[in-house]
Amino acid sequence: MFEIKNKSLKKTLSILARIFLSVGLLVYLYFQIDVDKTKMILKSAQISYILYSFLAYLVIMVFILIIRWGMLLKGLGLKAPWISVIRYHFIGLFGNVLLPSAIGGDVVKIIGLCSHSDEKPKVVASVVLDRLSGFAGMIIVATVAFLIGYTLVPDFTLGYYILILTLMSVVMVVILFNGKLYAFCCRIFSPFPKLKKGLMNVHYDIVLIKDRPGILALSVLLSCLAQVILAAGSFLLAKALHQDIDFIYFFIFIPMISVASSLPSIGGLGVREAGAAFLFAKVGMPQGVAVSISLMGYIFCALIGVAGVVIFMLTHQVNLKQWKEAMSSIDEGES
Repeated sequence: MFEIKNKSLKKTLSILARIFLSVGLLVYLYFQIDVDKTKMILKSAQISYILYSFLAYLVIMVFILIIRWGMLLKGLGLKAPWISVIRYHFIGLFGNVLLPSAIGGDVVKIIGLCSHSDEKPKVVASVVLDRLSGFAGMIIVATVAFLIGYTLVPDFTLGYYILILTLMSVVMVVILFNGKLYAFCCRIFSPFPKLKKGLMNVHYDIVLIKDRPGILALSVLLSCLAQVILAAGSFLLAKALHQDIDFIYFFIFIPMISVASSLPSIGGLGVREAGAAFLFAKVGMPQGVAVSISLMGYIFCALIGVAGVVIFMLTHQVNLKQWKEAMSSIDEGES
């Protein structure tokens, strides 16, 4: 009984911490920006650019990300109906954007697709690879953009941040694809033999993608394309708010902001806006406008993610029991 109460308390504190971080950062930013000036700029926004930006977000979330996950599933030899892939993609999108969890959407995707497959480690591997290819796309686009436009960047320390992120991604890839290193890292789970075995099975399935290097390379290219379009979408929002900022800065800053938004919060809310305010202020954009652009992007994601709720309600493939299992798995995964 004590263990259950302790687990429930830990879950509550974790959720409250995420909410506090998101809300706290937004409140802090509110008092840092020129609210009246920002309101004036927003009132004069060009709607056409906002609509074009929303279309850019649609292309990423409705096409590119679904195709990427479907390709990885195929590369791992998993046969899943496309309708199921689309359904759980949208449900996962809702979870990633609106749930107070960094991995909530991913867990829902795993739980949902596992109901169509007995090869659970492969399903987990597909989601892990999907995340990794997305992270790789962020790093590659930011690095290439920085190398092209480093003479325009006022603060060269950004290059060190990109270098650190690159090294982190290389270390993760090396560990995931190296059996000995992965097994060594999994030793910390020795007190939990079932969990350790499950993690090793995921590794074995991740390694399978090495036999399909074309699939892996194409998924990373799609991730790069998604980041380029995301940067373009933010650039269009800046245009809508009458900001004359060079295109190259969006290619450098947006991937870095995307990485930061993976920190524990409500779908990156607050963290993303703080990153935007900090980075774009360096190139002359008012902080209030940078925060507004970031919030508009979040609203676009939330609107598209709501489609996940509609799909969830209109289909019976994911029942209440599965949802409870997903939420329980999230708690265990983040504990």
